[in-house]
Amino acid sequence: MNIEKLTALALADTMLATDGSPESLVAACQRVFDAMLPWAPGVCVALVLRTGENFHYFSRHELADILLELLGRTHADFDDEDDDYDDDEDDDAPPFIELPEVRRYCLDQPIRPPKPEWLAALALPELPTVGDLSAWLNEPVGALRWFADQWRIARDEQSSLQHYHYRWVPKRSGGLRLIEIPKERLRRIQQKILHQILDLVPPHPAAHGFRRGHSCVTHAARHAGQHAVVRMDLKDFFPSIQHSRIHALFEKLGYPENVAGTLARICVNRAPHGLFRDRQLGGSLAWPERQALKSPHLPQGSPCSPALANLCAYRLDMRLDSLARSLGASYSRYADDLAFSGGEEFARAAGRFHIQVAAIALEEGFRVNTRKTRLMREGVRQQVTGIVVNSHPNVARDEYDKLKAMLTNCVRHGPESQNRENHPNFQAYLAGRISYVAMVNSGRAARLQRLLDDIVWRT
Repeated sequence: MNIEKLTALALADTMLATDGSPESLVAACQRVFDAMLPWAPGVCVALVLRTGENFHYFSRHELADILLELLGRTHADFDDEDDDYDDDEDDDAPPFIELPEVRRYCLDQPIRPPKPEWLAALALPELPTVGDLSAWLNEPVGALRWFADQWRIARDEQSSLQHYHYRWVPKRSGGLRLIEIPKERLRRIQQKILHQILDLVPPHPAAHGFRRGHSCVTHAARHAGQHAVVRMDLKDFFPSIQHSRIHALFEKLGYPENVAGTLARICVNRAPHGLFRDRQLGGSLAWPERQALKSPHLPQGSPCSPALANLCAYRLDMRLDSLARSLGASYSRYADDLAFSGGEEFARAAGRFHIQVAAIALEEGFRVNTRKTRLMREGVRQQVTGIVVNSHPNVARDEYDKLKAMLTNCVRHGPESQNRENHPNFQAYLAGRISYVAMVNSGRAARLQRLLDDIVWRT
């Protein structure tokens, strides 16, 4: 960053602490440079015309860029010998103005614009400074900076300086997934951010994952009894959401830049390089996946990550919902699983529909895993998040039959004969399987429950 940009930032900081009128902006110039400059009134009037009533909604960097443009800095970098440069355009360019040295810096906080109605209705905690954030989280400012500082990171994943525990788990489709579990103190901080900020912000209605009153069943039920169902999957959903998007989200929620930055850094993580040395584990990942995990991203395992992922995907949900509605179809998303369904009009367009979805996802910063894209018409089993939806939400017949056979054999031959995977609490495991069936089809679950009650358990 050169001296001119730093000077423009100092001027922008002082201007943002005023009411934004031309007179106060001229006074800000005089305060910063300790002199009455002849160009100040014209530049300030031009700045007011450019920003209008939205003056205080501009960030310091955006305002500094506009100031540099008004001062002729965007035209000063042209090469005089460039044949493509048009001399006629040079006549309309603002004159190049030399910036004096900064004499005073502004330490006052920028004036915050009034909140829009939708944001005021959320009644989020007021945190104008990092000190207020520190008091709200009941953590010293130094400790907060330590939790938020992701740059000085130990290369060893087992270091006591790490804020996360790490575990590799296999994916059902193959490959490995990194689970990043925050340690107790950081987890407590993240839980407070979740419960008192993020839970108050509603995601898009199409989002069914990680929400109270919603589940994989409500997600699947939207697509029952349709002519065609398209199922798609977002690749590396959590790691693809980087720090800059989280920062922008907290700024959108009305928090100042430094507070939003601190909140964002508390909620993201950078995986240490040591995790990727073993070629059987992290070293087996593709290069883009490793790079995403090494850069600040949403950690899968943090309390905040599901809510933040839903909010960051709001524009994606809005655009995909509009696309589906244009064809008379329905759309819903459960974490990284996208589902679309509709009648005959949608069925005719379904063959090429996935291309438009992939393009929108790419524009919104996500990637579709094309290998998992499925088009299911009426004549085949239509399955969404493992639930059959051809006529109504139901458990797959083969899964139900296997569970029923296992319970029947437990009644006849004892539970020890069926615990082939050596579950430490086989009774709880079977009860959990039946509870899932009950969530989808209570009638079938009642029959399974009667079999479970007939099993004789050795004490």
